[in-house]
Amino acid sequence: MSDASSVASTPLGHRSGGIRRLLVANRGEIARRVFATCRRLGIETVAVYSDADAGLPFVREADLAVHLPGTSPADTYLRRDLLVEAARRSGADAVHPGYGFLSENADFARAVIEAGLTWVGPTPESIDQMGSKVRAKELMRRAGVPVLEAPADPGVGDFPLLVKASAGGGGRGMRIVRRLADLPGEIEAASAEAASAFGDGTVFVEPYVERGRHVEVQVVGHRAGVLVLGERDCSIQRRHQKVVEESPAPRLPDDTRSALHEAAESAAAAIDYRGAGTVEFLYDPEAGRFFFLEMNTRLQVEHPVTELVHGVDLVELQIAVAEGRSPDPRAIGETYGHAVEVRLYAEDPASDWQPQSGRLTLVDVPGVDAEFDLLNRPGLRLDSGVESGSEVSTHYDAMLAKVVSWAPTRDQAVRRLSAALRGARLHGVTTNRDLLVSILEDPAFVAGEVSTAFLADRPPAATPADERAAVAAAALALAAGTSLTRRVQHGVPVGWRNVVSQPQRTVFERGDDEVVVEWYGGRDGYAVEGLTVVAVAPDQVTLEADGVRTTYDVAVTGAEVDVDWAAGHVALSVVPRFTDPADAIASGSLLAPMPGTVVAVGVREGEPVEAGQAVLVLEAMKMQHTVAAPHAGTVTELTVAVGTQVAAGEVLAVVEEQS
Repeated sequence: MSDASSVASTPLGHRSGGIRRLLVANRGEIARRVFATCRRLGIETVAVYSDADAGLPFVREADLAVHLPGTSPADTYLRRDLLVEAARRSGADAVHPGYGFLSENADFARAVIEAGLTWVGPTPESIDQMGSKVRAKELMRRAGVPVLEAPADPGVGDFPLLVKASAGGGGRGMRIVRRLADLPGEIEAASAEAASAFGDGTVFVEPYVERGRHVEVQVVGHRAGVLVLGERDCSIQRRHQKVVEESPAPRLPDDTRSALHEAAESAAAAIDYRGAGTVEFLYDPEAGRFFFLEMNTRLQVEHPVTELVHGVDLVELQIAVAEGRSPDPRAIGETYGHAVEVRLYAEDPASDWQPQSGRLTLVDVPGVDAEFDLLNRPGLRLDSGVESGSEVSTHYDAMLAKVVSWAPTRDQAVRRLSAALRGARLHGVTTNRDLLVSILEDPAFVAGEVSTAFLADRPPAATPADERAAVAAAALALAAGTSLTRRVQHGVPVGWRNVVSQPQRTVFERGDDEVVVEWYGGRDGYAVEGLTVVAVAPDQVTLEADGVRTTYDVAVTGAEVDVDWAAGHVALSVVPRFTDPADAIASGSLLAPMPGTVVAVGVREGEPVEAGQAVLVLEAMKMQHTVAAPHAGTVTELTVAVGTQVAAGEVLAVVEEQS
């Protein structure tokens, strides 16, 4: 795309001649995304990385990389001084903050500018004005943008209410309150989480719209005005965090769409906004009204759907504005088609969205182009921070990647994305892939009937009906692998018995459940009750049930077995035939559900507890998780304290049940 006008004046913190080398003060997927645009524009790139991120793709893809010693965000990506020093040491002349971390930190923007570097973002003053949701709502009220009015003295009739953190976002520091008696406790809990996540415990209360829609408008402010690039619907959320986003917003009345765009333009103009930003609104379809929620003074995670529909590179626009240029609206690509994005998380939806960590042994999404052309609307796009072999740590957000689909119509885009996810192979860490497929194929979603209550109304999908056959395939593949690796009795068929008195048994763990497969082997091949065994190999098994054949791809990594087939995926762990008695865990033991850090302990050793009482709180992947007593009893053992780092499955405490 071309630039319409020359530089009339040099913006604050900008060096003449354009950006030559840009440091991305971020990590993972967003760093790779910014690097992709820089490569196309001929700008050199600098990565910064923590100890935990040393092996991730974004580090080697940068032209230069600077190590930030440590693992926690507070020691690395949140250190303004280290980031500015990294820019100085690497010879960077500009800094892009990405999203998250310090992307909306006015002091960081000032530090970059004071160091004589170009800041690829809005002015520190704009960040300050929108950094507090309380102040931002007052600014928008004065600008004529509709806002939600909180009750001055909440009464029974004012519920439900939403407690929200004034700083930050991403669902942290937010609580839905349905009873007056619960309000003080939820305010305290939200404030504590906000203080931990953002360093600011300020919260406020506003009405909660049960089935509203989250609709946001993309703006790009520049010295000649505000460019509006349509809207996105981000209503499909869990824990107030977005899961599915699309553009344009479906089933939105034209007059409402126009009014949203106008309100967003007014919001950006009110603070003389520069660069890419997003104005978020809550739309109430029943009332036909919308309200300002907040303005994100940065690039959004979901920006790809806008790029694909409008044929524009938003990072390129950010760089153009930072260099003092105004984008020509005529150079923006024609608005055409529909784009849908899903966020692929390392989490288990069936276990209250519990974050997962570990090594990704395989990441493969069919149909995506690794070097996508941003401006030519690829059918499928993958923005990923990981690859096969990457380690998912507990120190950062659980998002692994974004899979984005574009097509001329919404139906085609949704179908294309669903097929890509179904065909994806994601091994080593539990993900929300199956849930995403169930959302995309839900009749209500297909019809465009979305709201923030979508997932609350539809719990995570049940286990696929034919999973029994997939588990059987895993057992047979293991047996076939054994026949190739054993050193003796090569002529004896696997599973052969001189006198067939009982079947062979292979035992797996699937999550917290134990699954047993009984099978027979011998000269006539393998047999499993209820299934016809067509073909068996160590990496692929074909079975037939009710006249229908299905082929299962099996990947074995140590004791872990992953099975992929047309209907889904199952991850299993082989249970050894003999266990060490020393590995037995005492009854009443509270185990760490994931690796993390203990941030609160609510009991003492020897203290009585009630069933469900909070024993301690773990923090992992920027979320807090309460570990509660499984039953009434006495705390007979407490092995951790505040600040203790724990591994998944580690015993935290023991609650001896009352007799």
